[in-house]
Amino acid sequence: MANTRTGADAPTPVPAPLDGRKLTPGTRAYRRAITALFAAGVAVFLLLYVTQGLLPEISDELRITPAEASLTVSATTAAIAIALLPLSALSEKYGRTRVMTASVFSASVIGLALPFVTDTGAFVALRALQGVALAGLPATAMAYLAEEVSPKAVSSAIGLYLAGNSIGGMSSRFVAGLVAQWSSWRVSLGVLGVIALLCAVVFRLTVPKAANFRSAPVNPGAVARTVRGHLANPLLLRLYFLGALFMVVFGAVFTVLGYRLSAPPFGLPEGVIGAFFLIYLVGTVTSTYIGRLAERFGRRTALYGGMVLASAGVLVTIADSVVAIVAGLVLVTAGFFTGHVIASSSVSSNAATGRAQASAVYLTIYYIGNSIGGTLAASAYHGAGWTGVVVVCLASMGSAALIAVRKI
Repeated sequence: MANTRTGADAPTPVPAPLDGRKLTPGTRAYRRAITALFAAGVAVFLLLYVTQGLLPEISDELRITPAEASLTVSATTAAIAIALLPLSALSEKYGRTRVMTASVFSASVIGLALPFVTDTGAFVALRALQGVALAGLPATAMAYLAEEVSPKAVSSAIGLYLAGNSIGGMSSRFVAGLVAQWSSWRVSLGVLGVIALLCAVVFRLTVPKAANFRSAPVNPGAVARTVRGHLANPLLLRLYFLGALFMVVFGAVFTVLGYRLSAPPFGLPEGVIGAFFLIYLVGTVTSTYIGRLAERFGRRTALYGGMVLASAGVLVTIADSVVAIVAGLVLVTAGFFTGHVIASSSVSSNAATGRAQASAVYLTIYYIGNSIGGTLAASAYHGAGWTGVVVVCLASMGSAALIAVRKI
């Protein structure tokens, strides 16, 4: 029987197939869909964190403080948070493929313009606009896969899409650092903009035409009611804040990391600093085991484990030792992904209706946490050095522990 739309769930249905076709593993159409979404995920996350590994160089050339430079990251993530829900709703009317295509191409074009902007205010404003453009992909990609891919293969398809996200985010910092070491941060932005545009072209050439999408009118009232219901749910609200607090720590540490490693006693070059972001791969490995641990020991225990790992990792990084910093970053990354996986999956399992909106609200607050963490930590570093960053992170994890005392 075809699925029908209800008022509360209007923005998040899985429409009945228009022609019964679903993409299955092993077929050419399935491989094209996975290639397309993987490429789009790489493009979006290349551009999202394109300035994070370059903040010290941006500060030096533009003569701005770490807090001001961090706005080139925070403005983008904040804009994504604001644009997620509206773009998700628009994709219901205009189609997932159209929204995703507009997203990756417009964000890539903005990325190509960034190297030529010399005014700090204009640069931050353009990064915010880029964030709005970038939001089109995370707002619609999973809905596209859920509609077009065979139900048995949806989880693996989404996993491959998320792998593209991870590789894009990691490569953004790593490649930017390498290029900046041999040229300049502006050239780095240009190189990553070109790579993102090529990924956008790959997406457009390979993404299969949607066979199971059914256009529906945008209903802002229904979206608003669903969102209000989620925000009024105490359990979901706790999960939203937990995800944000874990992201505060992750955003804080990796936003300020470049300043710490480029300053005495380390004085490391950009290419070497970029290599530290390869530690992000720890999260890819960690994510595959968290679900099993949560099933065995419980979600709250797993969350506390993530908090302990993140807190211990931050404390280890206090030592003026590259080995200690690497070890600390590994612990912070493992702790962050533990908290993120548990909180995000718990949102989906505890939302009785409007699950897509519940996840969108989670991502919105999660990206706000990223923005707050990066800017707050940069200000703390400017005033109190790395110790200030540690205090911000420990306060965040302490707050998370208080929230997790209640039912999760």
